[in-house]
Amino acid sequence: MVPKASNRGIEMPEVKDLTMNDLEYLIEQKILEMLRDLDSTLALTDEFKKELKERLGKPSKRIPYEELLKKFGQG
Repeated sequence: MVPKASNRGIEMPEVKDLTMNDLEYLIEQKILEMLRDLDSTLALTDEFKKELKERLGKPSKRIPYEELLKKFGQG
């Protein structure tokens, strides 16, 4: 969902109007924004880089929303 421009400025959609994908995207963008600010003054250790590569190489444990609904009897 894209913000709409109006004569009162930019109108952001209400949370109730967002899809799960919209909400995930907005959260991800905010986290990336915060991390970029933090990263500007930090140096990553070789150990951290190694652990990060290992974690990124493992399959995701993310469970689709629809599967959670089925699992907890809502779908």
